[in-house]
Amino acid sequence: MLIGRKVPDVVFRTRVRDDSIAGPNPFRWQDVRSAEFFGGKRVILFSLPGAFTPTCSTYQLPDFEKLHPQFQAEGIDEIYCISVNDAFVMNAWGKSQGLEKVKLIPDGSGEFTRKMGMLVAKDNLGFGLRSWRYAAVIGNGVVEQWFEEEGFADNCDTDPYAVSSPQNILEALRQKQAA
Repeated sequence: MLIGRKVPDVVFRTRVRDDSIAGPNPFRWQDVRSAEFFGGKRVILFSLPGAFTPTCSTYQLPDFEKLHPQFQAEGIDEIYCISVNDAFVMNAWGKSQGLEKVKLIPDGSGEFTRKMGMLVAKDNLGFGLRSWRYAAVIGNGVVEQWFEEEGFADNCDTDPYAVSSPQNILEALRQKQAA
C-alpha cells in the first residue's frame, strides 16, 4: 500500500500547443515535474496499460470524463490519466476521445510508473513494459487512497478492471465523506 507516501519526483516530457509555431504540427516540448501536477491540489491519478486499448478506451477513460463533475463535487481538483506511452500517442488518444476534462500524462520511459512500483512486463501482449492498472487519490503530492487491481504480475493472462474504475473510486470518496 502506498497510502501516506509522496508520489515520485520525476520530469514528464509533454507536448503542448504553441500557436507561435507555424506548420501542421504547432506543438513544442515542455518538461513538467511531478510537483506541477500533484502539488497544492487534490487529484485522482489513474493508470492503465496503454492508450487506444479496449478497456481503457471504451470504459475507464470515457467514464472518468463523464463523471468529472461528480468528482469535483467530492473535492477533486483534477483527474489525470497516466500511461507508459509517449506524448505523441497520449495527445492523439486524447484527441480521438474528445477529452475536455481529464488530463493525460505521458510516462514514456516508465520512470514514474517504475518508482510507484507498478511497472510490469506485458510481453505476452507485445506491449513490453507497461503500467499495472491502478488509481489513487492524491492530496498535495501524498497518496490518500489507493485502488490497485488484483493479480499484479508480469505477463498476466487477464486484465482486471473493477477496483480502479471511476464508479468504485467515486463511491469510496462518498463513503469517506459520509464517515
